[in-house]
Amino acid sequence: MTGKSHEYPPKNTTEQDGKVQDISRRGFLNTAGCAAMGGLVVAAGGSLFTEKNANATAVPEAPALPWKYVKLDPKEAGKRGYKNYLAKGG
Repeated sequence: MTGKSHEYPPKNTTEQDGKVQDISRRGFLNTAGCAAMGGLVVAAGGSLFTEKNANATAVPEAPALPWKYVKLDPKEAGKRGYKNYLAKGG
């Protein structure tokens, strides 16, 4: 029997600079994960050097305690909940 030998599982190979290199799934995922983490570090580190201060958004204050009890209409509450579920992003 002539020709290439068959391996299981077949190895993925690439030719770089005239050399044939084996590429494993583990090696590929390791390299891809390192590249992604490096990108996140660069993106996060870039914000440290921009000299911009984060501005807090104004938060409305809650009414003073104790809050007064208000009886809710179940049908009206159901209508509002149904209407706002999709409008506000579920």
